[in-house]
Amino acid sequence: MSDSDEPAQDEWGPFGRPLFEDPSARALSRIGVVDVGSNSVRLVVFDGAARSPAYFYNEKILCGLGAGLDTTGMLNPKGRERAMAALKRFALLAEGMGIAPLTAVATAAVREAKDGPEFQEQVTRETGLKLWVIDGAEEARLSAQGVLLGWPEAKGIVCDIGGSSMELAVIGEGRIGRRLTSPLGPFRLQQVSGSAKDRSKHIAKIVKQLKTDLDVRHDKLYLVGGSWRAIARLDMERRGYPLTVLHEYRMTQEQVLATVDWITTADLTELRLRTGTSAERMELVPLAAEVLGQLVRTFRPKEIDVSSYGIREGLLYEHMPQRLRQRDPLIEACRFTEATSARLPGFGRKLYDFLLPLFKGTPEDRLRLIKAACLLHDTSWRAHPDYRAEACFDNATRANLGGLDHPGRVFLGLALLHRYKNSRAGSRLEPLLQLLTEEQIADAEVLGKAMRFGAMFSIADPAEAGLLHYYPRKGMLELVLHPKGVDLFGEVSRARFASLAAALHVTTKITVSKT
Repeated sequence: MSDSDEPAQDEWGPFGRPLFEDPSARALSRIGVVDVGSNSVRLVVFDGAARSPAYFYNEKILCGLGAGLDTTGMLNPKGRERAMAALKRFALLAEGMGIAPLTAVATAAVREAKDGPEFQEQVTRETGLKLWVIDGAEEARLSAQGVLLGWPEAKGIVCDIGGSSMELAVIGEGRIGRRLTSPLGPFRLQQVSGSAKDRSKHIAKIVKQLKTDLDVRHDKLYLVGGSWRAIARLDMERRGYPLTVLHEYRMTQEQVLATVDWITTADLTELRLRTGTSAERMELVPLAAEVLGQLVRTFRPKEIDVSSYGIREGLLYEHMPQRLRQRDPLIEACRFTEATSARLPGFGRKLYDFLLPLFKGTPEDRLRLIKAACLLHDTSWRAHPDYRAEACFDNATRANLGGLDHPGRVFLGLALLHRYKNSRAGSRLEPLLQLLTEEQIADAEVLGKAMRFGAMFSIADPAEAGLLHYYPRKGMLELVLHPKGVDLFGEVSRARFASLAAALHVTTKITVSKT
């Protein structure tokens, strides 16, 4: 079918045509990527809806290829040995999964080491992998693409730290602007001679030059890289933050600087055990923290956002045609989940249409959460009934979903909890509600109870059973029942309708239509 033969956007309602029904999206359903970095070597196999990646397989080895590079000019011998072992394993795994050939890239350590070309040839000879060695500008571009995969509307500066280098890229309006690379990776900083004060001056000089060369002011800084994520996890620990999902975790300047200071005096061994951070990663954290502190003081962003998406996701983004890149990653992920896990795939869109009268005038950013909730409302039905509500909450707050900030996760989770349960009192999940306002908590309860009621009309289309009319000024919720809906509106349906009205603080009116 050609693009011109496809149904128009409005024929699919507010969701658009399902991405995973598109042949070009199905062709991207499983892609294997290998990232040979200065510190880690990782294999990621993406599966599922192309616009919002699902991690079919993910394995990382902290090899330390770039350790000592500034001193010797060569790849770390032990790291090289470990990297080769990992790459041989990854090639065999990919063959077993039926996804060969892999897309493999190498960054700063391999491109700068004297024996980098030799290592590249060895990889091809012993594993069959074609290892593409990219320069700093390309590394920055791919990292920025990874951020755009999760945040299509992202606008600011992407900062990707690896073991041997740190890259910056400007993004906005779905495009990537100026890109820079710098020698601010922790392995490089380990080789800086002199005192800690000398190293601090060295970092400050480079960061100041980066700001001058970038010649742009942005309010947001997007952090990519394992060392940044480790620092963000420590920030969560310091603040007692209730949700430990790193993607889209947000910090202020003050919070970052407080955590950087805390790291200098804290017992890192104890923190490593409390946060589950590897010893190899924690060893690099103090140097990375110095860099982050200087970045924040120099660039002065209003908001610092953590991205779990980087080069590997950027490579997936590279495979996508532009029309797929423009889709909402949250909605696409929820659509895919509904298609594979719901009892009645496709009902979520109809449920949304049925409930939409309750949400007239709702801002678009909230409507997309309502769409997502409707798509997910029946995807946890296999869970034990006693735990289904909390399973829904866990799935929403901890799932690998792009385009969803932490308050959005909790809002979605709470709405899905109320899809199966009227009360949230006494739930172990209550501490997470501190991320929402009282108004947001009330709105999530209304949405959940609305879905709980709407699910009672699980026929081909709930609109065939009846229509909802909401009159907030009159304080009334009206249900107009069609002939087919009269028999569907039983005792349980009546109780759920009353519960929804109570959440809205309105009275009810039930009308029976003759047509």
